[in-house]
Amino acid sequence: MREAGADSRLPGACAPAGPVAGPDAEAARLLPFLGPGARADLQAAAARHVLALTGAGPGRRLLAAHAELLRALAALAAAPAPAPARDAIRALVNLAADPGLHEPLLAADPGLPELLLGRALDPQWPWAEEAAAALANLSREPAPCVALMEALAAAEPGPAGLERLVGALCTPGYNAHAPLHYLGPLLSNLSQQPRARAFLLDPDRCVIQRLLPLTQYPDSSVRRGGVVGTLRNCCFEHRHHDWLLGPEVDILPFLLLPLAGPEDFSEEEMDRLPVDLQYLPPDKQREPDADIRKMLVEAVMLLTATAPGRQQVRDRGAYLILRELHSWEPEPDVQMACEKLIQVLIGDEPECGMENLLEVQVPEDVEQQLLQLDQLEQEQKDPAPEPRGEGVPPT
Repeated sequence: MREAGADSRLPGACAPAGPVAGPDAEAARLLPFLGPGARADLQAAAARHVLALTGAGPGRRLLAAHAELLRALAALAAAPAPAPARDAIRALVNLAADPGLHEPLLAADPGLPELLLGRALDPQWPWAEEAAAALANLSREPAPCVALMEALAAAEPGPAGLERLVGALCTPGYNAHAPLHYLGPLLSNLSQQPRARAFLLDPDRCVIQRLLPLTQYPDSSVRRGGVVGTLRNCCFEHRHHDWLLGPEVDILPFLLLPLAGPEDFSEEEMDRLPVDLQYLPPDKQREPDADIRKMLVEAVMLLTATAPGRQQVRDRGAYLILRELHSWEPEPDVQMACEKLIQVLIGDEPECGMENLLEVQVPEDVEQQLLQLDQLEQEQKDPAPEPRGEGVPPT
């Protein structure tokens, strides 16, 4: 498994895209109307037109070829004028959704991550959700993610930038104008960076403990998925597994509870489960999002990388929850992830010297054989997959 990134798909982020003009002259003509000296109504119209252009690939590439226009768009996105700023920042969401445009965006305005971060964490800014969505898209790729980490590290005065980000994510009503759900995917993307994981896993900060309740956040799968992705990435740090599974954090019930249904276990089985998973109500629902269910299973799998971790996960009845999940699970890829975890829990322990599954070196030929077996298994489970279209920018 690899550390997971996340992207944002923001509903309502662009106007309907009309025919895209081919000549670069169209983009050049827009530039004077996006500047601070432009008449307000013309500025708003130009911002709407740019937003429409970002609704299709040719339009996005046309805009990305004009560094001056991108700089003007970024400046307008942070301007106090409500309508142009809203459309400008939504255009940035669409542009950042295209990984091929990250390089020209950052080349045109290296300070873009810092600018968007300031707006996303401003409790008074009405378009903070759009700023967070643009950052979530932008941080999917390594270079922008590193740039954003540098911006967070340089956030002064006051608390560290990551601390402010986590505070905004975990504080209900932090911004009365914006729900800030997209801070979840943003944090998940940042947690691919070792520096971010070091912050999140610092026992003195209690950050992980603040995130855990959000695995059950009912109002947004975007926020829920971002937090689960963050926890999953943190589980790659096997040196922290004892702390994560221990009483200070007790992460396992928070990962298993969304996977649990209303099953009625025997008294003996019930006693093996953590208290939070015992005697669940008959209307208990599992996590409805298959991607989130898979990340939860993968996070538990990562916690079984070491022999002590495997023993703790076994002793706390994880197999019972996974057994019932496997019987219920409709999605083949989640079911397969569940099967692999069950095999680890009920199988024999690895031989001496191979106890840490994250540090085992697999020979290249064996790795290729395993990949082929995985592919064959997937084809047998799902012989005729539905064709999937390419991801589209927010619409």
